[in-house]
Amino acid sequence: MVKLYDTTLRDGTQAEDISFSVEDKVRISRKLDDLGVHFIEGGWPGSNPRDIEFFKAMQSERLKNSVLVSFGATRRAGVKAKDDANIKALLASKSPAVTVFGKTWKLHVLKALRVSLDENLEMIFDSVSYLKKRVRVLYDAEHFFDGYKDDPEYAVQTLAAAEDAGAETIVLCDTNGGTLTFEISEIMKEVGRHLKAPVGIHAHNDSESAVANTLVAVKEGATMVQGTINGFGERCGNANLCSIIPALKLKMGIDCITDERLKKLRDTARFVYELANLPHFKHQPYVGDSAFAHKGGIHVSAVLKNPLTYEHVRPELVGNRQRVLVSDLSGRSNILFKAEEYGVDIESGSEVVKNVLNELKELEHRGFQYEGAEASFELLMNRALKKKERSFRLLGFRVIDEKRKEDEEAHAEAIIKLEVGGVVEHTAADGNGPVNALDAALRKALERFYPSIKEVKLLDFKVRVLAGVQGTAAKVRVLVESGDATDKWGTVGVSDNVIEASWQALVDALEYKLFKDRKKTGRKVK
Repeated sequence: MVKLYDTTLRDGTQAEDISFSVEDKVRISRKLDDLGVHFIEGGWPGSNPRDIEFFKAMQSERLKNSVLVSFGATRRAGVKAKDDANIKALLASKSPAVTVFGKTWKLHVLKALRVSLDENLEMIFDSVSYLKKRVRVLYDAEHFFDGYKDDPEYAVQTLAAAEDAGAETIVLCDTNGGTLTFEISEIMKEVGRHLKAPVGIHAHNDSESAVANTLVAVKEGATMVQGTINGFGERCGNANLCSIIPALKLKMGIDCITDERLKKLRDTARFVYELANLPHFKHQPYVGDSAFAHKGGIHVSAVLKNPLTYEHVRPELVGNRQRVLVSDLSGRSNILFKAEEYGVDIESGSEVVKNVLNELKELEHRGFQYEGAEASFELLMNRALKKKERSFRLLGFRVIDEKRKEDEEAHAEAIIKLEVGGVVEHTAADGNGPVNALDAALRKALERFYPSIKEVKLLDFKVRVLAGVQGTAAKVRVLVESGDATDKWGTVGVSDNVIEASWQALVDALEYKLFKDRKKTGRKVK
């Protein structure tokens, strides 16, 4: 059995661009508890008011699967543990368990703490033994692997001090993240000869080895792994639990969480990204959108016959799904897979497949990209089948972008003329930019005919220059992500005019909403 120790709320928040409110941390704690991690490190109550408030808030929470842990340093030099402010703050948090860290590397003892080697050992023993009488205590041996490489004898002495004081688990930390996997293996074997207490591993990712280092440490006897959701953490991040958990369970046969909880892994990863207000890393192993995405025609043909040909695990096991991408690398298998996914009945030898494939490759040659714009591709496919025409016809639009004074913001206005079901609609709208004004005018013209358009929110808008050699005359590709209360979808537009490219993507976004509504209500798509 390997115990999972999550430090997203403490070590993870030390990452650049990440900050969680107290309520964010409470919500993430509930999510981690639901996932089934054994320990949740909530923060350092002796270091900041927010963590103190968080531990107060958690006193009214009832975790079902996890143990809440507070984190802090050993006592200061020259002060008894019972009188140390940091130790008092740990106990005041009322967490059922405490992780206390101490110095292992002589460099830190002599240069950072500026205490003697013997006094450092006393600080470790006194802190752990005092806390042990009151709460569960885990010990983090900070900079252990660097300390061991510098002076193995003293590094092991610091571990012995924590073990003698009663620490229930001693965690070996690669704090600088520079130790390589073969070194972890060798050092773990040596340490195992000296300790009787259970050993854990805490790895940082500065040499891109954190996950591998964690797994090899388990292979060498570690019974606790520390890490963060999505690998969040200081500098290059911590060991990524979203990769470690499925590797332990699916590849090493270690039953660290149940099968049902493993299926919640992707949802947990995305939840933490959302509360961190960060874009999801689509290429993240196991839980990313691209983790089980197939693009090349040969790959798709094979994976549709047997997923094992190009998938190392089944995506459903971690709550993910298989995706087939469409691009100029696509073959007939890609088109047929997407047709089945969309509920479109096409014969494998049909001319429609050939026509869609040829049109797709021509459009991608012109700069279109459907990997992030599957709604545009579904509309394209249905138009090829003559199952879906536009819900409206453009009669014309004009966009005016005006700036009157240097120190004033520019003002945009869009005027649009559409025909909807034989009715001509002519309207205008303001915006903080030309695309925003055009979007507002388009919605204003359509909402009278299609009220559900009001539900659509523009979630993301990206512009990419496709051929920089043409300077400001270069083609641009606009990718728009839209959503309503239940779904999200991507659309694309390409032109040498950014307003025109934006128009294409915006029109597809609203068209897809109407198309989706018709499918849900069972009305005929025409």
